[in-house]
Amino acid sequence: MRTPRQAARTVVLDPDGAVFLVRSENIEVGVHWNPPGGGLDGGESPLQAASRELREETGWHDLRPETLLCTWEHDFTWHGIPVRQHEHIYLAHGPRRGPEGDVSGAHAADGILGWRWWTPAELADPKADPLWPPILPALLDAVRTARAAGQPGPAPMDLGYVPNQRPTR
Repeated sequence: MRTPRQAARTVVLDPDGAVFLVRSENIEVGVHWNPPGGGLDGGESPLQAASRELREETGWHDLRPETLLCTWEHDFTWHGIPVRQHEHIYLAHGPRRGPEGDVSGAHAADGILGWRWWTPAELADPKADPLWPPILPALLDAVRTARAAGQPGPAPMDLGYVPNQRPTR
């Protein structure tokens, strides 16, 4: 039996279409990359949690999640507790830069091993570490295509439950 957990994340795109991701490791999926984010605090909305988690994990106080990109559910173990996490993933745009200030405490508490900016080509590389959510490259391609056409972006997608798949590489 898994404990339900609510979480929110923010995908940050730079002007060239690269995405900022953090590197984590989990006993069920191994090393993976995901947008900054985490669990909702009591009384917090997903949008409020996405904004707070983005500040805590990057030190960026000038970016705000803008639109909902997708929702999805997945299983993993959080601090020794098996959870089924329902995530809201938001989109934000900002400059390419590294985390600001001392975010080491948040990184240690959340098990963040590192961070980097990923280009669209790097995201599409089948030899790259797994991504959360796994279809992140396709979601971001839809965002880039809409922006190039002068449209606001794709409608939010509900990916439903996505089972873990440990890489065989």
